[in-house]
Amino acid sequence: MDTVILNNFPCVIDFEALLIKLHIKKESSYFSEIEMMVTEAQLLARPKIVYKETTIEVKGDNFVVIDGIKLTSQVLRVNMEEALKAFPFVVTCGSELELWSKQFEDYFSSFCADTIKEMVLRLAIDTFEAHLDKVVGLGHAVNMNPGSLNDWPINEQIQIFELLGDVEELIGVRLTDSFLMLPIKTVSGIRFPKEGTFESCQLCPREKCPSRKALYGS
Repeated sequence: MDTVILNNFPCVIDFEALLIKLHIKKESSYFSEIEMMVTEAQLLARPKIVYKETTIEVKGDNFVVIDGIKLTSQVLRVNMEEALKAFPFVVTCGSELELWSKQFEDYFSSFCADTIKEMVLRLAIDTFEAHLDKVVGLGHAVNMNPGSLNDWPINEQIQIFELLGDVEELIGVRLTDSFLMLPIKTVSGIRFPKEGTFESCQLCPREKCPSRKALYGS
């Protein structure tokens, strides 16, 4: 399957949900500023997705080989026990919002912009998962992301990018020498079919993580 790009899909920023995240009430002096920021962000937001269907060719003790690319992680290998196909992906809030957010210098405005970008990224991830279920009929599936666990370090993002091709050319996401992605509000990983449930959060001890989906050790 060729690499697929999704870059023209609805993205509506939930203003009420944002206020809740920011702990801001309508009578707050910050309300008008946040309202203006959301209006601007809504006009500029162009989140993007790139993914590809790949074949799991080899399963070793602590690695898998996907379309000729070796990924080293025992947790990934165990979770892929029954999987035959996998879908590497990169999802981003988009360079447009990243550039917009750089104008804000004070702490509060910067935090609001960061939260907006996080919400747009989450919307894009949900869009990707729904799209994949619709067009491929993946059924029950899970995501795993390089860098979310010590067992699968962040430098393995190189392999995700190799599987997808020129990600910067495709959707404007660049991998730095320290294996971070720009724009910052970007996530890479692999989605694959798996019975039962799994979240990397179950193996991550970081407390008070805003993206936590499951209890540590659950």
